[in-house]
Amino acid sequence: MSLWILSVNNAKAAELVMFESEGCEWCEAWNEDIGVVYDKTSEAKIAPLRRINIDDDRPVDLSHLEGLMYTPTFVVMKDGLEVGRIIGYPGEDFFWQLLNEIIKKI
Repeated sequence: MSLWILSVNNAKAAELVMFESEGCEWCEAWNEDIGVVYDKTSEAKIAPLRRINIDDDRPVDLSHLEGLMYTPTFVVMKDGLEVGRIIGYPGEDFFWQLLNEIIKKI
């Protein structure tokens, strides 16, 4: 039983990582449309939001991600691996559709 507890404790939850930058108009639009409610959604229960400034040094656990040039870029991570990515903010309806398609892969 202690091995099972150890493996559960070491498991990484899924997360939605938002790479953003200061002055990014599309990041601001996402914040206004979705950012204000995201934490209350069923998607957030599966993949809580984590924000990273794209201009800062990347955290060690995300250092393997490549191709991060545009903001916003949303990367769904599970167990340290990329499950899917949304580049840009295509509008509220399309964002939810794309995110849910990625979450189905978790």
